[in-house]
Amino acid sequence: MSAPLHLFQGYGVELEYMIVDARTLDVYPAADRLLEAAAGHLTSDVEFGDTAWSNELVLHVIEFKTNGPAPSLEGLSERFAADVARANGLLAPIGGQLMPGGAHPWMDPNRETELWPHEYNAVYAAFNRIFNCQGHGWANLQSMHLNLPFSGDEEFGRLHAAIRLILPILPALSASTPILDGSPTGLADSRMEAYRHNSERIPQVAGLVVPERAFTRREYEKRILKPMFKAIRPHDKEGVLRHEWLNARGAIARFERDAVEIRVLDTQECPAADLAVAALAVAAIRAVAAETWQDWADQKKWEAEPLARILENVIRGGHQAVIDDPAYLHALGLTNRRSCKASEIWLFMAKNALPTDGFDPAWRKPLELLLTKGTLSSRVLARLNGDPRRERLREVYAELCACLAENRPFES
Repeated sequence: MSAPLHLFQGYGVELEYMIVDARTLDVYPAADRLLEAAAGHLTSDVEFGDTAWSNELVLHVIEFKTNGPAPSLEGLSERFAADVARANGLLAPIGGQLMPGGAHPWMDPNRETELWPHEYNAVYAAFNRIFNCQGHGWANLQSMHLNLPFSGDEEFGRLHAAIRLILPILPALSASTPILDGSPTGLADSRMEAYRHNSERIPQVAGLVVPERAFTRREYEKRILKPMFKAIRPHDKEGVLRHEWLNARGAIARFERDAVEIRVLDTQECPAADLAVAALAVAAIRAVAAETWQDWADQKKWEAEPLARILENVIRGGHQAVIDDPAYLHALGLTNRRSCKASEIWLFMAKNALPTDGFDPAWRKPLELLLTKGTLSSRVLARLNGDPRRERLREVYAELCACLAENRPFES
């Protein structure tokens, strides 16, 4: 049995991509055919050394992930880019390809949703029966999940406190979903807005998305897991969903693997951009966990409600969102500011928290774009230039598909 990983000794990264028709860019429910072509037999997952592929809830989404925790984020973008190339090669003979981004811009989930029908289907069927998965919040969303390890209660508490503080501003880096149903939504992060509401039938499943104050396993089970399991029981008498992964908060404790999984990051245009987002997010979380600007005791005092208000603001405005909570800014090191844009916080983090050693050159251009031009959402809207007709959307999203295939950032 391997020794437990301590804080920031390993990183689990999961990237979700859409499978689309290579000609029309409409969603193409072919994840089972892709996995079968990759493995040589029908399966829900396949391993390629240090990465693996797996199915998701719907048939047009595929997930690439590190096959266990990676010791560093460096080099992962190239590894995922190789998986993208392999998948595109397998999809080409059946007329498919991968598309990046956190949501398909014109998918009609009420008409086009096809759930994974094979192994593990009982879980997806239960979700569908209880929550009705034919909506954007279930059937049309792709994210990067970032898993950070801990060992023991104190490390969990420090990590969870730090993640809770950084989580509200993460969409100011990662928002990539300005279009749903073929039109601009007016939101930087339409995926996260849909995600906030996808389990409203049972509010205990997602809470306020920002997790409640819980800094030991016992506290977490008492305040989050037990109320959630009690609430789901009348709808899931067989206990199919009674697992910690039912938790739909923006960061969830995975005690079965001693990690916290962050779920609020939209997938970007290419792996280099995803890993650049991950690197800056980790740097900020690490600086907060090290009590660089506020001690742990004060970090633990933050209730979920004020943090959730900041998150909702950032979902709407992305990097342009104005944060006007001086106490929050103080907790993140901006001690002389009463308000500032979310982008200014990330510029501060890039300058003061991002290490110069262990910096992958592949992240440089994506980070420069994020910090000077804004989120992928803003760059997509700039490229559309007020013209969201289907023909124009296809042109822009075809360019995004090319960015993914070539592992290069999208410029406005």
